[in-house]
Amino acid sequence: MTTLLPQSAPLNVGIIGAGAISQRHYEGYSHAGANVVAFAETNVAARQRRETDWNARGYADFVELLESGGVQAVSICTPNAFHAPAALAALRRGIHVLCEKPLSLDLAACDEMIAAAREGGAILQTGHHLRSSPLVQTAKRLINEGRIGRMTFMRLRQAHDWGGAPEVRGAFGNLAASGGGTLLDNGCHMMDLARHFGGDVDSIYARMATLKFEIEVEDTSIATLEFKNGGFASVENAWTATGWEESFAVYGTEGALECSNRLGKPRLRFVNRESGYGQWGQTDETWYDFAASDNAHVRSVVRFVQSIQGGAPVVCTGEDGRESVRLVLGGYESARTGLPVRW
Repeated sequence: MTTLLPQSAPLNVGIIGAGAISQRHYEGYSHAGANVVAFAETNVAARQRRETDWNARGYADFVELLESGGVQAVSICTPNAFHAPAALAALRRGIHVLCEKPLSLDLAACDEMIAAAREGGAILQTGHHLRSSPLVQTAKRLINEGRIGRMTFMRLRQAHDWGGAPEVRGAFGNLAASGGGTLLDNGCHMMDLARHFGGDVDSIYARMATLKFEIEVEDTSIATLEFKNGGFASVENAWTATGWEESFAVYGTEGALECSNRLGKPRLRFVNRESGYGQWGQTDETWYDFAASDNAHVRSVVRFVQSIQGGAPVVCTGEDGRESVRLVLGGYESARTGLPVRW
């Protein structure tokens, strides 16, 4: 049984790993009224910088942070290979965990984390932040209301070029530290979104290559998913794009939902024929606009705090995180063999 903290009590949290994404977690906790009292970071310069910026105690070792007894929850923002050890150490102490994606690099470790959360009475949230985006929530609501009918296929894309940098940032290009390239880094977000919109997946067929960077992992990938309900999805990810693109299109028997950040601001278009039959290109449409400053990472952290303090449903569970890992691993197996992976 999950142990909830009274909403009036202050929530003291720690952050394990003080790289770039950790700042979003810090902002989320601040927005939610939680106190970031400690963090762990092995890099001395980064640790000293965060101590000043966050006014929090820095530890070189996450175990020391957890044994200090000063936190009820932690965010895990380390390189992928260190997610499971840090999460398990926290969960076995009954400390709530928000773990950045991917939950782990293998399914056995995911299962251990889920079991440890259950046994320790702790919340385990996977950091698939897109579920907390108002745009995605609006799309999900329209799907649940039946406005697009039965989902038939979708396209999902997350692609960038590291800001035009000549090299891949940090540990992302190192296989031992990251566990994979763009299919894992970007693809797991899109796999989760595909499941969020379309339900469980029966099979995956994937291809990938390293086309631009001198790295140990793939920088370009494409995967085809088949859903239990018979629909399909194409998931496209790359570090070889120019600029930054995050987009999806969900098509159904009665309508379609289309979104792309290439439109200059977050916009969702709902296309349908609710007013009746017309020309092929003549449809009804509704545009939904969202604030560009509305950060889904921050919202995801706020939701984590609300789950701890008030019992709000966990926006992306450990089980959800495990499923996106399962799909990504299936994609790697498919790319290795040249065959679809079916479950």
